[in-house]
Amino acid sequence: MNVFSAADEEKRRGVRRMKITATGLLLFVALVYALAEWASHQGAGPWAGYVAAAAEAGMVGALADWFAVTALFRHPLGLPIPHTAIIPNKKDQLGVSLGEFVGENFLSRDVVRQRLRTVGIGSRLGGWLAEPEHADRVTAELATALRGALAVLRDTDVQAVVGEAITRRADAQEIAPGLGKLLERIVADGGHRRAVDLVVSRAHDWLVFHGDSVMDAVQGGAPGWTPRFVDKRVGERVYKELLRFSAEMRDMPSHPARAALDRFLTDFASDLQSDTETRARVERLKGEVLGRSEVQDLIASVWTAVRSMIVAAAEDERSELRLRVRASLLSLGARMATEPKVQEKVDRWVEGAAVHVVTTYRKEITSLITDTVAGWDAEHTTRKIEAHIGRDLQFIRINGTVVGSLAGLLIYTVARALGA
Repeated sequence: MNVFSAADEEKRRGVRRMKITATGLLLFVALVYALAEWASHQGAGPWAGYVAAAAEAGMVGALADWFAVTALFRHPLGLPIPHTAIIPNKKDQLGVSLGEFVGENFLSRDVVRQRLRTVGIGSRLGGWLAEPEHADRVTAELATALRGALAVLRDTDVQAVVGEAITRRADAQEIAPGLGKLLERIVADGGHRRAVDLVVSRAHDWLVFHGDSVMDAVQGGAPGWTPRFVDKRVGERVYKELLRFSAEMRDMPSHPARAALDRFLTDFASDLQSDTETRARVERLKGEVLGRSEVQDLIASVWTAVRSMIVAAAEDERSELRLRVRASLLSLGARMATEPKVQEKVDRWVEGAAVHVVTTYRKEITSLITDTVAGWDAEHTTRKIEAHIGRDLQFIRINGTVVGSLAGLLIYTVARALGA
């Protein structure tokens, strides 16, 4: 507000030209009045009185309107006449009044609803979004905004929040009953048998390739007083039995050990769901696992991986994320453009949001006007307002001169007619 633009300077020049015109008209009627009076004293005839009356009233009208227009911006002739220089003296009060006027007449609930309802935002926005180039533009802007938001976020803060949320969720949720139900379904469906087949097969293969290690381990655990050949025979016997057992268990689906394992898993699944001690042990184990630094680092690294994936998808115009967003926008736009129910829903949502904003923050919005006006320099504000409306105000002076002249002529004519 404290700077005059080129447009402001052009308007000020227009005001000066109109001031010269209005003042010139005042001087003209003054000259006409003087000549008419002179002519009347020289015996020019009745017409001189009519002209003098019109010119005199024109001067009075011009001076009165000059005073009124000037009083808006400054003291006429520099005299501190009361109720003059209204704009510089009442600037802050005008700002308050303007703020109240805007708040009462533009930021009211009914006005906002009525205006938005006549606009038809739902149908217009739908028609705009239904255009592929507009959907592409919105998709690109959303991708830019998403990348910007992710760039602003600090990884350490987000990782801490994610880690805390996952840990808190895991602590609050008991996992033993869920694990028990899952294990029960797996055993009932026979889903564990493949895992047993794999373990038994690997165990048999390991025994085949590491027979010496098994026999050495058995011999090393024998008492010191037994003969070495006895330890060797025992080690060989133990190894052969282990090898036979693993081979039979691998090749016989109905092996008793497999049935025993099924019963064990079934009982364990039941204990996970109903046995208090088993459930407590699982919870303690869960707490120990979550408390390990390696697990916390793994949880924290989830955000880094997710962030990189989202950024890459947002940057790639042909990524699945952007293609899905674009398709969703086109579909939403088509529905908003053709379905009255969707249009009404969007209109209600926009109206509700706008009404909430203007009713909740009306004081803050109007205070922006009053505070801004209060911060303006009074003299500079006066000159700027005069530059914008002063040209039209000069027409008041011109009209006052013309109307005053006509009124004076009419009054003089009526007076002469009544006097005659």
